[in-house]
Amino acid sequence: MELSARNLIPGKVKEVTVGMVNAEVTIEVAPGVEVVSVITKSSVERMGIKVGDEIKAMIKATSVMLAK
Repeated sequence: MELSARNLIPGKVKEVTVGMVNAEVTIEVAPGVEVVSVITKSSVERMGIKVGDEIKAMIKATSVMLAK
């Protein structure tokens, strides 16, 4: 699969917490650095996402805010 997005962050699935409708997928993108995604339970099942999988997080945002 090819995507036009340039903001793909590779990592490894560290934890998957499945709820009634949604699932929380924690991805370790660097030692001690995690990205958490909330997706549908059916997407986790359809994609077969499990701990240890190599995966890419795709971030889509129209703006990035900073605070100092």
